[in-house]
Amino acid sequence: MTRLHHKVALVTGAAQGIGAAIAQAMAQEGATVILTDIHEALLRQTAETLGMPWLALDVRDEDHWAAAMQQVLAQHGGLHVLVNNAGITGLEQGALHDPEHASLEEWRRVHATNLDGVFLGCKHALRAMRLLPTGTSGSIVNISSRSGIVGIPAAAAYASSKAAVRNHTKSVALYCAEQRLPVRCNSIHPAAILTPMWEPILGTGPDREATMQAMVADTPLRRFGTPHEVASLAVFLASDESAYVTGSEFHVDGGILAGSAAVPAQQ
Repeated sequence: MTRLHHKVALVTGAAQGIGAAIAQAMAQEGATVILTDIHEALLRQTAETLGMPWLALDVRDEDHWAAAMQQVLAQHGGLHVLVNNAGITGLEQGALHDPEHASLEEWRRVHATNLDGVFLGCKHALRAMRLLPTGTSGSIVNISSRSGIVGIPAAAAYASSKAAVRNHTKSVALYCAEQRLPVRCNSIHPAAILTPMWEPILGTGPDREATMQAMVADTPLRRFGTPHEVASLAVFLASDESAYVTGSEFHVDGGILAGSAAVPAQQ
């Protein structure tokens, strides 16, 4: 499998879930993949399992980004692909996130990871990709969300941050075209993807299957998506197969944004 042969890719939030799946899929297509995450112990474990290099990275910290890019360039000679995947819902600590009760501190905490992290990643990746040899192109893939397209009353900060990622992706794409910089930038918008983030909600008891079905009742395909299904799209956007694709958004949502949920015919 050589769709990403000779390409160097850096994936943020790669310790588990979608990030780990993207890293594995890209490596299987021939890329050299550097895993990054803020959770160093889990990151090290994942890197050892997948047999990939890793480095701890706090996407909120510009000095971390500068050091990471310096290390990637020194050890791997260039950067062809960046996947800005690191993100938080903000709901992990049980704080209120509706528009009336969300605190400014919580609002800023979510945006610091989800938006500032993407901004900094794009900024430093562009500078690194400028150093690629003539005739070589780069690709930035930003992981947004279905929540960046529609409002989420109970997770206003998350929805706002992901909407901003969607828009910033287009700004980066147009900037690169304006600068004649051979770098493309696109966003992926997953909906209900079965990752560890869902486990506290789904539980492990006898009601798990019923809870899962209730969670996807308004999804036309009536199931959760898998990290692999997101990763397959990320591979396409990172590869030269998508050379004419930039500033675009791709929904991996089982059809939920297509319109009213389709009701299967009765047997």
